[in-house]
Amino acid sequence: MTPKEDGFSFPPEWAPHKSTWLSFPSNIETWEERLEKIYPSYFTFIKELSQNEDVCINVATEKIRLLVQTKLSEYKISNEKIHLYDFRTNDSWCRDHGPSFVVNTKSKEKAIVNWGYNAWGGKYPPFEDDNNIPKCVAETLKLKLYEPNIILEGGSIEVNGNGSLLTSKSCLLNKNRNPHLNQQEIEELLSSFYNVDQILWVEDGIVGDDTDGHIDDTSRFVNENTILTAMEYDRLDDNHNILKQNLLLLKKMTLLNGERLNIVELPMPNPVYDNGLRLPASYANFYICNKKVIVPTYRCKKDDLALDLIQSCFKEREIVGIDSTDIIWGLGSFHCLSQQEPSI
Repeated sequence: MTPKEDGFSFPPEWAPHKSTWLSFPSNIETWEERLEKIYPSYFTFIKELSQNEDVCINVATEKIRLLVQTKLSEYKISNEKIHLYDFRTNDSWCRDHGPSFVVNTKSKEKAIVNWGYNAWGGKYPPFEDDNNIPKCVAETLKLKLYEPNIILEGGSIEVNGNGSLLTSKSCLLNKNRNPHLNQQEIEELLSSFYNVDQILWVEDGIVGDDTDGHIDDTSRFVNENTILTAMEYDRLDDNHNILKQNLLLLKKMTLLNGERLNIVELPMPNPVYDNGLRLPASYANFYICNKKVIVPTYRCKKDDLALDLIQSCFKEREIVGIDSTDIIWGLGSFHCLSQQEPSI
């Protein structure tokens, strides 16, 4: 049986959360000498989350557990809503390797979909501990575990809570994930395990994104009919044509209710480079939590404009900008770092 057959579905991110799951950053190969530099922004993120929901953190070792406890005290974060789990991890990107929670609103049950994880096409081994996280969480929380037996990362999809799922061809149709599956077969699995009835496709992702084009850096549902989509207005920028093409595709899409998408354009920040490497800085990598939206900022003049545009889409939530200039070195930001657990 699949989640769809059992009456489970994957809620949109703005649905009420019980908690947010994180995998604490500890991989020196990802962060190099910047690891300690990300702590101020990372623990600010935890503090903002913990004001309105539980925060569950995977800590790979006892040493990391003690570090987290010390830093929680240092940043004056109450332990009341913080829960540490001794689950081994390889890296910090819980959006992609963490549990995908599905809910059955009639039976008031929760379950987990255990998508396979191979570090974005085998780019960063080892990844076996990360791949095991959904199973660890399901066993600990005593939840049913669904096994699609394909590779899929959480950052590669967006749902609107009304039967539609948005993703990118450059990622989900990439042969480094599921070379044995064609587009129709992938659509059938997405439909069965996320319980959606429509798959919407854009083409590509932004420059510097080593995930092969995750949708959470480009286009995000903010309600059933509205999408915030990243745009680069500098015609000389490498992202200009990519994002323009995605916009044209979005404008042609029709939802299940027969309506066209309401599209809000979100500017890209000024390019962020480090030692000549372009990093995938995007305001679209925001995280919707209870009562707030956490938005990455980049010490850029466009930060305030982006925050105002996102506020216009979330009138009943507080918009919180947190500096992601050091975090983006790891090639992700707050949405990539987090995975929501819905309440039922």
